[in-house]
Amino acid sequence: MSMFSIGLSGLNAAQNALNTSSNNISNVYTPGYNRELAQLGEGRVGGGVRVNDIERQFNTYVADQLNSAKTQSSALNTYYNQVSQIDNLLADRAAGLAPLMQGFFSSLEDLASSPSDPAARQGVLGQANTLSSQFRSFDGYLQDMQGNINGQIKDEITQINNTTEQIAGLNKEIALARARTGEAPNSLLNQRDHMVSELNERVNLRLNIQDGKTYNISLPNGQPLVTGTDSFQLEAMQADYDPQRTVVGYRDGGGNLIQLDESTITGGALGGLMTFRSETLDKTQNQIGQLAVSLSTAVNQQHKQGVDLNGDQGEDFFSTRSPQGYGYKGNSDPDLLTSLEFDPETVDKLRATDYTVSFEGTAPSVPVVTRNDNGEVVDFDQDAWNDEDQLKFGGVVLTFGNTPAPVDGDQFEIQPVRRAANGMDINIADVDKIAAASFAEFEGDLDIGNISMAEGALASLPEGDTYSISVDENGEVTELDGAMTVNGNALSVGDTIPVGARVAVDGVEFTFNSLPKAGETATLAVGLSDANTGDNRNALALQNLQAESIVGASATVTGAYASMVGDVGNRTNITQVNLDARQGLTDQLTAVQQSESGVNLDEEAANLIRYQQYYQANARVIDTAGTLMDTILNLRG
Repeated sequence: MSMFSIGLSGLNAAQNALNTSSNNISNVYTPGYNRELAQLGEGRVGGGVRVNDIERQFNTYVADQLNSAKTQSSALNTYYNQVSQIDNLLADRAAGLAPLMQGFFSSLEDLASSPSDPAARQGVLGQANTLSSQFRSFDGYLQDMQGNINGQIKDEITQINNTTEQIAGLNKEIALARARTGEAPNSLLNQRDHMVSELNERVNLRLNIQDGKTYNISLPNGQPLVTGTDSFQLEAMQADYDPQRTVVGYRDGGGNLIQLDESTITGGALGGLMTFRSETLDKTQNQIGQLAVSLSTAVNQQHKQGVDLNGDQGEDFFSTRSPQGYGYKGNSDPDLLTSLEFDPETVDKLRATDYTVSFEGTAPSVPVVTRNDNGEVVDFDQDAWNDEDQLKFGGVVLTFGNTPAPVDGDQFEIQPVRRAANGMDINIADVDKIAAASFAEFEGDLDIGNISMAEGALASLPEGDTYSISVDENGEVTELDGAMTVNGNALSVGDTIPVGARVAVDGVEFTFNSLPKAGETATLAVGLSDANTGDNRNALALQNLQAESIVGASATVTGAYASMVGDVGNRTNITQVNLDARQGLTDQLTAVQQSESGVNLDEEAANLIRYQQYYQANARVIDTAGTLMDTILNLRG
């Protein structure tokens, strides 16, 4: 090979190297760009140089690690942005529920001090109005978050579909480019890898590189998103079990829209949204609802044990929204569930969770109740189900139609307290209707509780009459004065009252809590109280509810709220710590990736000078070859 050819090959190599460095410099701020290097090799015959490849500096292992870290960071960041909003809402000392509940009970204390004072009575109504309004406000805020989550899930699904469609298109373009030139353009490879990185920030996925060339992408459960040049769309759909909940679905081979289990979607912004909703938002909304129902029910039960200034029996003080229940779309009949109500007698079993009721077997099908928060199967009242076709569990009562009755495979989503706070309001507008006086008097050492008064009990309990009962260590009735029933059956001397039984006296009901000590007898006398305008006994009883464990039979209202605030605060702090740690790992991997694939302007500037000198040296070779040629030609002359 002549000096001309050798010099020309050097010029071409230098030109390619200069172009490569120039391209690196111009794309220094282009997202997803990977630095390129001109790989030079010795010419085949007679010397010279050639450009073997313009190599893209891309490390698949580092890219996979970085994408995984981005998936987790994006999920935690999305989770933190959402949970911090609830944390700020609940922990606000000025706008939180704790000071308002304290204010309500303080107003009851003022009422007990002056039971006939209109100002004290108005203070109770004012505090109750403010408290119930704040409960509704909290529920409204959390429900708005539910709606926002639905909207964000739809947006994320749209972005995921757009990205997977573009990746499938790039697979096709890259395959065509390989067919034409034998090599894929680096720009297309960069675009595809950048889109995969963006996709990982939206949802956790699995990447399979077929034959080292084509990208196939799927969800962790194997549901394909990209297969070669084909992309598969996800769809935002209404949940089978809850019309207010947006979930992710896909079309099967028959074109049917199939709902993905929420646990399938993990990582990325989409996974962060769905995890936050199931772990924190649903739970917090249920806890607020449980608190509203527990407080309302306890106040109502106690208020109905009193007498107002008009001499009438107290009525319900608060109202709350009824439980919610939804039948699954695949049920045998859409109207199987005919009613769903709270059960005041078992309100202590009310929990801050949703339930799934499924029916199994045939002729007749048997209900199975499962808690959604921990997956435990819950016991229900077998007698109520067998005798009355009522399903009683967790403080609620479900009634199903008999024509048709539920069959094997029917399922229902039961949300006892999810939106209960939304309907919390006071039922009393007249200050005279606050029942501060005692309705009935209970005297004796018999251990009773959960006292309630039926509507019209005031008229049925004769004035001046006293009902009394005595039981021994075995629960056997030794003395009885007046008609009483136990669990709906007439009670007589010699009968045994089991612990937990419900005893009724002319509309006055109470629960038999425990037996007397061995060798002892316990007694109880029940009579109509001599209520007057100065009677404050029921107001004191209402005030004392503040110190009683009325929330799930395990916590006071202030204790339950403090526990909820602490739980959300802990979740926020843990998420922040995990986010910082994961973000640190993401930053480290980004630095590693950039050290190999990123453009360094100083290095590229040095390369420009180096390749410029290289170009000039090769030009000098050609110039020297020309001079030699001229000398040889001049020798002829």
